[in-house]
Amino acid sequence: MSNKKGSNNNIDLIAEFFINLLIKLIGFLSLKTCRKIGAICGRILLAFDKRHKIIAMNNLKLAFKDEKTPDEIKKICRKHFESLGMIIFEVAWSLRLKKHELFKYVKIEGRVNIKKAYEKKRGVLVLTGHFGNFELLTISAAILHYPASIVYRPLDYMPMEKFIINLRTRFGGKLISTKDKPFKKIIEALFRAEMIGLLMDQSVDWYQGVFVDFFGEMTCTNKGMALLALNTEAPVVPVFMIREDYGFKALWLPEIILKKTGDERKDIEINTQQYNNIIETLVRKYPEQWFWVHNRWKTSPYSKWPDNNDSC
Repeated sequence: MSNKKGSNNNIDLIAEFFINLLIKLIGFLSLKTCRKIGAICGRILLAFDKRHKIIAMNNLKLAFKDEKTPDEIKKICRKHFESLGMIIFEVAWSLRLKKHELFKYVKIEGRVNIKKAYEKKRGVLVLTGHFGNFELLTISAAILHYPASIVYRPLDYMPMEKFIINLRTRFGGKLISTKDKPFKKIIEALFRAEMIGLLMDQSVDWYQGVFVDFFGEMTCTNKGMALLALNTEAPVVPVFMIREDYGFKALWLPEIILKKTGDERKDIEINTQQYNNIIETLVRKYPEQWFWVHNRWKTSPYSKWPDNNDSC
């Protein structure tokens, strides 16, 4: 048993070495070149990854229905795969740069929105999603000099997990694992007036969320942010890292005003719907930059679940 474990550790160390070597080699390229190569890799992925191509096309057809032609849908799908291919190359490029060099490529838009929210001294719940190059979103918090943590789901593959941790914490950010009582840790961080980033654009099982509208279809959405906002009254501010020609734009939107009716169940649904509306608005504006390869509508409101037909 110990020999097998030692062998696995050696394999992980070798994999970690080659991951870091590859990232360093890519990092010598310019941002423009990284994006060109990434787009080519994305088109190759589109050609061979039939499963995710089908998911993306089905999602696009469901979301845009008759709003876009079949050719427009195909073009968005192609551009989306190109965007996916760019992510790792942009990350590798960013790791080569010193902090002050990297900051020149990131524009902060809506700075006043996060400033107003932070001044309430309740911490800030940051609503975001898998948009543009979401892996570089922590750069925005570093530029603004606000303490920040990200709620994330750990990866099972340890070499890649170490890489992701180093990437997301290199400017002082912290991580809160979904496997480690995140609700309690989030509240503690809010009491310390920190920003907490939560990705709110993926499907969850019926017992983790509520069904709300997204592109005209009911989809199960995590209720965690609404619960946190209702219990702490911490302001919710959306931010998205959008890819631009010059680099990236961290778009901070106005605070989403918390709605309370006195009915907890209704309050969770109303506020979660607000969060979905914001994400949908951004996806409509930059459709190729959202994560279409995730099956956002996989949990159906018509599925059977125990004794509770008004929740998911």
